[in-house]
Parts: sequence; C-alpha cells; structure tokens
Amino acid sequence: MAMKIRLARGGSKKRPYYSIVAADSRMPRDGRFIEKLGTYAPLLPKGSEDRVKMDVARIQHWLSQGAQPTDRVARMLEAAGVLAKKERANLKKGEPGKATKERAEKKAARAAAASADAE
Repeated sequence: MAMKIRLARGGSKKRPYYSIVAADSRMPRDGRFIEKLGTYAPLLPKGSEDRVKMDVARIQHWLSQGAQPTDRVARMLEAAGVLAKKERANLKKGEPGKATKERAEKKAARAAAASADAE
C-alpha cells in the first residue's frame, strides 16, 4: 500500500482549512485517511503559531514506514526541520513568455537601428 502524507481540504467555500493526514495514495483527496497528523490554516498570518500545527513524532513514524509527503507538506516539514531541504528547480517559471521575448527582440533591433543612424 503506497502511503502519502498530504492535505485534506475542509472549511467552507473560499475559507480553506486543511488537515494534514496519512492516507493511502489511491484514496480521494478529502476521502478516507488512516490518521490525522496536523492542521494547516492558510488564512492566518504567516507568523502565527496556529497556521501550521503538526504531530512531528507521528509524522516521523509515517516517514519511517515509507510514506511520501506531497510537495506542499514537504515544504512545511522542511520549515519545521523534520526533513532536509531539497533543491528545487522551476526553470520555466522565471523564463519570459514568447510574446515578451519577441517584444524584447524588436526593441533591441530598433535600438541597434537607431544607434546605427546616429553614427
């Protein structure tokens, strides 16, 4: 059985509240889970102690059993010092889009033409 430590959404519409749970990876996001390991309230300020609450001992137990945390939960665990920081590379995110690249090329061509005319 492939185990995941992930978020299960609760709360009402536009008022998210998540539970950090250990669940079988085949179960739906908000469906059956094995154990509740903590909570995450994204609407609270970042410095608040109540924003992320975790039972670190139980999370370490599940990690030792082979459970894999999702990306978001892994970031929370890294912030809490449970997991080692992992290098992430999102190379496409910082790259400008196609239209922006074309605009930059046209602007560079105009600037080159203008400097050639000035000489």
